[in-house]
Amino acid sequence: MKIDVGVIGGTGIGDRLLAYGGKPLHVPTPSGILRGRHVEVEGVSLLLISRHSAGHKVPPHKVNYAAMAHGLRQLGVKACLATAAVGSLRPEWGPGTLVACSDFLDLTYRNLTLYSRDVVHRDFTDPFSPLVRHALLGAAGDLGLRIEPEGIYLSGNGPRYETPQEIRTYKGLGGDLVGMTATSEAILMREALVDYGCLAIVTNLAAGISETPLDHQEVVDEMNRSGDRAVRLLIRAAQRIAA
Repeated sequence: MKIDVGVIGGTGIGDRLLAYGGKPLHVPTPSGILRGRHVEVEGVSLLLISRHSAGHKVPPHKVNYAAMAHGLRQLGVKACLATAAVGSLRPEWGPGTLVACSDFLDLTYRNLTLYSRDVVHRDFTDPFSPLVRHALLGAAGDLGLRIEPEGIYLSGNGPRYETPQEIRTYKGLGGDLVGMTATSEAILMREALVDYGCLAIVTNLAAGISETPLDHQEVVDEMNRSGDRAVRLLIRAAQRIAA
């Protein structure tokens, strides 16, 4: 089976991807089963993966990131695209801002690795694949969509949101965006030698920057507004990668 690109949909995107239909595909891996749907969309063969499963049931610290990395490597995909709903540490990057993540700070302390029995060190000079970032930026140009070409993604463990002091500290460390998933995926995909990139979608300003308390409903509401735009961008980027 030939699959060009894996696409991981996060909050508000996973269910949109599953709406494309396709055939269920279960890939046994050393870390469990990768479940997705194989579908042909606009000439490109994709494996669509809902990060939090159908109905958004799996919290960020329980996602089987290792199965996704093992499975996509076994399938021989050219690359993996992912979305992440994020909080913004930059007031000028308000809800609806799209960012092609360029670097990260991992504060999850999950200590994930595919190599617990071997000594394997991977280079992280480019934590998000330049190939995938270039595809995202080119796709945005094709579609006439505005996208920030760089952004530092800082990941906490979740599932709680951050405190204002944590956000001030994160901003001092150089973070632009805060989330709970993309660093885990980036680390394991690099270990699996799968080119990985993340399209971050700002859903809210972070705690202490936002004038109101954080509520997951505002994340859902913003993804309802931005979801279709993000999916179009993912599909176009996947076409670029496949070509």
